[in-house]
Amino acid sequence: MRFAVLGSGSRGNATLIEADGTRVLLDCGFPLREIESRLAAVEARPAELSAIVVTHEHGDHVAGVARLALRYGIEVWASPGTWKGASKATSAAESPRLRLFPSHTRKLRIGALTLCPIPVPHDAREPCQFVFEGDGRRLGVLTDTGTVTPRICEALRDCDALMLECNHDPELLRTGPYPASVQQRVGGAFGHLSNAQAAALLARIHHSGLGRLLLSHVSLQNNRPELAIAAMRGAVSGIEPQFAEQDRCSGWLDV
Repeated sequence: MRFAVLGSGSRGNATLIEADGTRVLLDCGFPLREIESRLAAVEARPAELSAIVVTHEHGDHVAGVARLALRYGIEVWASPGTWKGASKATSAAESPRLRLFPSHTRKLRIGALTLCPIPVPHDAREPCQFVFEGDGRRLGVLTDTGTVTPRICEALRDCDALMLECNHDPELLRTGPYPASVQQRVGGAFGHLSNAQAAALLARIHHSGLGRLLLSHVSLQNNRPELAIAAMRGAVSGIEPQFAEQDRCSGWLDV
């Protein structure tokens, strides 16, 4: 199994996961031409996608889903709450092949990939993050989460690779450009993980088999790479964090 982060941040998110000929796009927060370009950067074509899986309905994750799915006839998988929220801006009829699943479902199967949804605390209707299983490997993806729960820890404990949100540093958030209401949302129980929260989670689930760590959804205004890295290094040793970037694809990464 391998994956490629096509973009991660408040201006758009998309990650491509592949195992044994199955390619799934997790979220699509980019316009159609942009996501086509980013897929081409990793030599992938939209017509080859087995499905688009949506974590939640916020625009930076769902803005390009309907147009991409309609143009290429791709299945869209989402929780009922997520699709209801997404349909406020985009009619569900625009996605010709819709597959709904409850966020508390334990396992989903898309081709050679098994998906394990993880319900998360976030200010959306029915948000979930995922563990992807394929080729005997496990990739955990956790972003857009305000609080770490026992279910999250249980799901991520045995992953071989992890995309982990390190959204903000609380002090930079407090003194940054966001108005107080947005600061409260981002730093609240249904917002985004801080560096310290992510580090504490990593310390709980870290094991010798975790070989790759990507720090994701890193705020350009309210965080700095050195702060996120210092938090991770203070929590665990033996793994060097990498960054999922907003404006540049990661290229293919083995799990």
